[in-house]
Amino acid sequence: MSKTWGVVALTLSSAPALAISNSTPMQCSQYFQPTNWQPLKSLPSNAIDIQADDVEMQGTASAEFSGNVDVNTQKIRLSASSALIDKERGLLNATGPLVYQDAFTLVNSTGLYADLNNNDISLLGADYQLTQQIGRGGAEKLYASESEISLYNSTFTTCPVEAPFWQIEASTITLSKHNGWGESYNAVLKILDTPIIYIPYFTFPIDERRKSGLLTPTLTSSGRYGFEMATPYYWNIAPNYDATFTPRYMSNKGLQVTSEFRYLTKQHQGLLGLEYIDKDDADPQLESRYLVHWQQQSYLTDQWRLNIDITNVSDDAYLTDLGSKYANETDTQLYRTGIISYLGDDWITDIKLQSFEVLGDHTESYAALPQITWKNRVPFQWHNLQLSILGEFSHFRNDELTITEASRLHLEPKVSLSFEEYAWSFLAESSLLHTRYEQHGDLHNTPYEDSVTRTMPKLRMHAQLNLERDTLFFSEGGTQTLEPQIQYLYTPKREQDSIGLFDTTKMQDDFAGLFREQRFSGVDRIAQANQFTLGATTRLFDTKNTERFNFSIGQIIYLSDDVKPTEQANNSETNYNALFAAETMVHWHRRWYFSAGIQYDADSKELIQSHTTLDYRGDNNKLVQLNHRYANSVSGYEIDQVGLFSSLPINDNWQFIASYHRDLNASRSVEVFAGIQYESCCWAIQITGGRHIETDLNQTITHDDAQFDTSIGFNFVLNGLGGKSNNAVSQRLQQGIFGYRRPYFLNN
Repeated sequence: MSKTWGVVALTLSSAPALAISNSTPMQCSQYFQPTNWQPLKSLPSNAIDIQADDVEMQGTASAEFSGNVDVNTQKIRLSASSALIDKERGLLNATGPLVYQDAFTLVNSTGLYADLNNNDISLLGADYQLTQQIGRGGAEKLYASESEISLYNSTFTTCPVEAPFWQIEASTITLSKHNGWGESYNAVLKILDTPIIYIPYFTFPIDERRKSGLLTPTLTSSGRYGFEMATPYYWNIAPNYDATFTPRYMSNKGLQVTSEFRYLTKQHQGLLGLEYIDKDDADPQLESRYLVHWQQQSYLTDQWRLNIDITNVSDDAYLTDLGSKYANETDTQLYRTGIISYLGDDWITDIKLQSFEVLGDHTESYAALPQITWKNRVPFQWHNLQLSILGEFSHFRNDELTITEASRLHLEPKVSLSFEEYAWSFLAESSLLHTRYEQHGDLHNTPYEDSVTRTMPKLRMHAQLNLERDTLFFSEGGTQTLEPQIQYLYTPKREQDSIGLFDTTKMQDDFAGLFREQRFSGVDRIAQANQFTLGATTRLFDTKNTERFNFSIGQIIYLSDDVKPTEQANNSETNYNALFAAETMVHWHRRWYFSAGIQYDADSKELIQSHTTLDYRGDNNKLVQLNHRYANSVSGYEIDQVGLFSSLPINDNWQFIASYHRDLNASRSVEVFAGIQYESCCWAIQITGGRHIETDLNQTITHDDAQFDTSIGFNFVLNGLGGKSNNAVSQRLQQGIFGYRRPYFLNN
């Protein structure tokens, strides 16, 4: 017959397995089960609940229990062969084999001594598991207190399998429950039970909290940099401040030091990045080279916002020679922008300071010092009419250009009449565009004038129908929509050659662009117009309202030849007189997607741009994409490229990613990239390789003079020792692919 002593008798259930933390890889979840142990709710804080097969009293305050002993307090649970308890002094001795558990650990041991009043427990011959973080091991002696666990002549690993890939053997390991970090003294790191390195002292994480220390190094080899090794050091300055310092050794160039400081306060968040190399061995004629990047977002008050984005480099070739995560090596200019915004109840105002650092042999840009824009937040209402006002004042400077300094004041009041119903909508807008320029510089023998005033009206009317019907396409009970629209746009012709180009460029002429009221992004050029735009979109939805198909088509119809657009933002741009655009998307299966678009000049029978993409999207981020991009003029050059991108998870541990892009004009590849990753619960390895054209911003790369850079990357991570794979293969591949394609990405 079972005998009990205490407040409540309780039969213990089987011990729960190790709990899983939020950072555990998905393929490891099979090894972990969450712990369900909780203190007895009905047990008073100072009470002890004991159940055993036999009990022998030793006075009024002590007793010896034997046979299936179960002990419960508010802080621990114990299952042992025998136990001796001094209730008055709060002491507990138990012999094993025994199982001990508290809120932090689960231990199999041969013996236990505990001071229950102070929650100090010592266990001998312990095999332990952490229940709130991933970690397990063995120890000759385990000491557990309220705040930490001390292990003597012990091991530690985060591998859940019986034969761990790696483990630490140390004379002393201390695991802090409150800080989430472990300390190891006189430690040996073993991989596959083979000693790798002796470390007198080091720390490691046992949960997701941050602490200063070395991060996992990365190794690569390439033709440009030679052997390359980057070893980051993380400095956890405060909960809302941290920094990372990364020495980057390149055998062909020397030692570069990069750093990043991040901060977060109640009103501000941002980062400051610095990169510096004292001497570039590949370019000894250059002095020290550097990059500075500052980015910040500030919420000063409920109505005031501040945004800063500044990047500066020491020389034009810095990005192409050394690379940086703060800019792309194909960028031809770097932004230096600060914007303070006022979000009032009636008005919205932006005050912007902006300049550019132009890289390579490219057209210089103007700095806006400042550019102030304002508009009313809610249009003024009078019956069905709405009045809105847009204003802008800008001051431009660039001492390298013909117009060295200019001021521009632009006012644009607009009256709108709109009606919106479920089946149709109509909008009529009438605007008055008034712009005043004051231009300074050596303007003799140029078309530019010191003072220019331009005033012109603009009229726009837009109507759209929204029709739908039942359809049997794709699924019974589906819906098809038809959305025809028509627009009329009128803007008179004005002579604008006397005005400089300060912040204006031609926008995209895709399907959405056909219905814009302005062809240029700025107001230095306002295109004349007397035209209708006709277009329509049809969509197919299944019974779950998933869009399975859409097709859009539209064209501009000019009412007379003398108002066809002839303005150009610069001489390298081509104007088209009969713009036709179409787009489509087909999603005929939940895994397959097809999209395409075309822009065409129906007058000259000339293809302007086109893109085609076929995607297969499987489970577990599986993706295969075929794409083609064409543009007859990007910065004056024809782009005709095909590409293949694939991300293929082979199984729970292996993943393969690759891409290939080919220039059809030059009949050569422009980028090849591949990577493979293995990740288990204990370790991960990532190997990448690539070959791409080296960018030179000072010259046009032709078929004969193109230089290729070949690289191989290697990264090895021990999960649980501060290393984290983070699917780095996928990240690095995407950075490489889209970093190259960004200047030629043809969609808005």
